[in-house]
Amino acid sequence: MHLLPLQLRFNDIDMMGHVNNAIYLEFFDLGKERYFADSKMDLYNSDFTLMIVHVDVDFHRQVHFTDTIGVTSRVVRYGRKSLDFEQQIVLLNPDGSIKEEEAPMAVCRTVMSGYSRKAKVSAVIPDEVKQLLSILSD
Repeated sequence: MHLLPLQLRFNDIDMMGHVNNAIYLEFFDLGKERYFADSKMDLYNSDFTLMIVHVDVDFHRQVHFTDTIGVTSRVVRYGRKSLDFEQQIVLLNPDGSIKEEEAPMAVCRTVMSGYSRKAKVSAVIPDEVKQLLSILSD
């Protein structure tokens, strides 16, 4: 599982005093971006890339400005042309480790489709891409 600590910004907080629901999607995107960068997969300069085709978020608890949080990311399923990505917003200890006794604040499930930039159609996910991504999902 991949962990990215997050920095809360003043403008992430809404009038209710907690992180606005729309901001969670930004956090999940940051987690995906770092996950792919750390996997050494080049999604920007190669023909093959991944596109988001579905996002589902469950909000379990409020995140407040004083919370120390991170986003975990991992691939939970590979298909021929798609994969399922799971992420969680979690509370962190002062040392940056996950507070295991705490339930996640939010859980996101994303379906991503392989895509060929040249052909402009969905594409089979190459085995080498699955290998790169699997390293961070354990």
